[in-house]
Amino acid sequence: QVQLVESGGGLVQPGGSLTLSCTNSEFSINYLTVAWFRQAPGKRREPVACMTSSNFGDKTYGDSVTGRFAISRDMSHNAVNLQMDNLEFADTAVYTCATGSFLECPPTAGAVTVWGKGTQVTVSS
Repeated sequence: QVQLVESGGGLVQPGGSLTLSCTNSEFSINYLTVAWFRQAPGKRREPVACMTSSNFGDKTYGDSVTGRFAISRDMSHNAVNLQMDNLEFADTAVYTCATGSFLECPPTAGAVTVWGKGTQVTVSS
């Protein structure tokens, strides 16, 4: 059973940057399609970014983060990273990475079978 663990969340000022990391110890990250979702208080969970397994390496982004966020693989740490630049107040949320055998990009929550526990990102001045 794949287990995903997120790290890298924290408090950042508007305009700042953070890098989130999603790791697993059971399988090579190369074979997983991995997505990042986020959920802010009182709002629905939304997909943020997604990357297919390395055979294809396709990437998709949510409209609100396109041009500011970048998803990538870090093979040295068996991780999928989410680089977040030019952060805005509206980016404040719990960010969770996810995968599933039939997960495609752009991702839908219904196709996710494994969720991480999430990491908090707070953008505040």
